[in-house]
Amino acid sequence: MKVVLLTGLSGSGKSVAIRALEDANFYCVDNLPPPLISAVLKRLDDQGHTQVAIAVDARSGKDIVDVPKVLVDLKNQGVDARPIFLDSDDDTLATRYSESRRRHPMSAQLGDQATVQECVAAERKALAPLKDLSNCIDTTALHPNTLRKWILDAVDSAKSRLTLVFETFGFKKGLPTDAELVFDVRCLSNPYYDKALRPLTGRDAPVIEFIEQDTRSAELLNDIEQYLRKWLPNYLMEQRSYVTVAIGCTGGQHRSVYIAETLAKRLGSAPLAEIDHILIRHRTLG
Repeated sequence: MKVVLLTGLSGSGKSVAIRALEDANFYCVDNLPPPLISAVLKRLDDQGHTQVAIAVDARSGKDIVDVPKVLVDLKNQGVDARPIFLDSDDDTLATRYSESRRRHPMSAQLGDQATVQECVAAERKALAPLKDLSNCIDTTALHPNTLRKWILDAVDSAKSRLTLVFETFGFKKGLPTDAELVFDVRCLSNPYYDKALRPLTGRDAPVIEFIEQDTRSAELLNDIEQYLRKWLPNYLMEQRSYVTVAIGCTGGQHRSVYIAETLAKRLGSAPLAEIDHILIRHRTLG
């Protein structure tokens, strides 16, 4: 059985994600109390379900602290359990709730006088242990269709000990919150200032040729690759299943895309024993 355990902050896109999984033929259960997860999964397994998605969030109250143990127990039983944590920055979450005019779920615990910002802060603190164990996706400024694709990419990948995610972004839009490692490649020559290259991306041959003409690009690629090969194995010691490496340039369209795509090819052609799967996410390209 493949089990997706979907958690995250209220307003971060869990409804979009659960609908995407439902469309992908997952049996979906929303807001299931953590103490019931094992029993429900056993029942669904007996009924022949092979793909299940369970959404759990801070509405579970104090029971949310049981989720890490539930996750470990499932993995010890041989279940292909995939925790996914959706996050957004505080301003985005507050704006989404202000626009929807809905009460934040944490207000039931904090009281009706609590502000949205206070609710967000309390929920972030309560869910922090889950974020550390999960494949985290930062949905800040992310189009719903892009989120759907990233969710399906995460659950379609083969079961692995460690999934490496390369995520590109633009510094002018801020750092993604889901990154364990961040590399800044703005030191390379910028194709944006060539009007012929401006509408293209780091996956297009003319842009690739432009960047590779900058002799620093090869050295930078080698340095990042060597760093990853040396230090990624240590993440397994922390019981992590996912490591997100963010590559940033000014707009997230040219240099970062080229570097991420090239690193993925290099590590894919001569993989580390600890890494079984590599994903690429481009925040700006969609």
